Amino acid sequence: MSFGDPNNPYGQPPQQPPAGPGYGYPQQPGAPQQGYGYPAAPPVSQPYGGGYAPTQMPGITRAAQILLAVIAVAHVIIAAVYAVALAQWDELVDEAGISGDVSAEEFADLGKGVIVFFVGLAAVFAILGLVLLLQYAKGGPAVRVCSIVYASFAIVSGIFALGMYGLGLLIWVVSILVIVFAAKRASADWFRRPRY
Repeated sequence: MSFGDPNNPYGQPPQQPPAGPGYGYPQQPGAPQQGYGYPAAPPVSQPYGGGYAPTQMPGITRAAQILLAVIAVAHVIIAAVYAVALAQWDELVDEAGISGDVSAEEFADLGKGVIVFFVGLAAVFAILGLVLLLQYAKGGPAVRVCSIVYASFAIVSGIFALGMYGLGLLIWVVSILVIVFAAKRASADWFRRPRY
């Protein structure tokens, strides 16, 4: 038995020419890495900031919920003020003495229609706010997004309430705070938490 016999189990294996860079060779800068075995798995992204899932509503999310209730109550007050104005509308028209003029009565009816629209709009805003408010404990990410959109529209609705005892300014400030608090990461983590 010689060392050159390829069938000799105790012999020296035949020499193969080097295959170039690879295992055991230093990598050249800019040369692609060659891996052996299975490809590397993609990194696992942990939801909720590294495996953290809140079990209690964070304080900032609770504050957003409370401020959302303030916006809803403010819209209930706005609806009540407009409803009182609507109830007194006919008396004000009679006192103005425009009951005989047809064009003036048409404008009065148009004004009454505008007030009815504002009563309905404020009532709808109040109902939507209460629905969102009740969804904070068990709702998902859609509740957070709807809260931000609701507060954005509440800023616009606050324009129509500027003359009501500073209620419009209150709605503006509270709506901006709801947007900021709902956009925070702690609120996002709360609404993305797993619900079993």
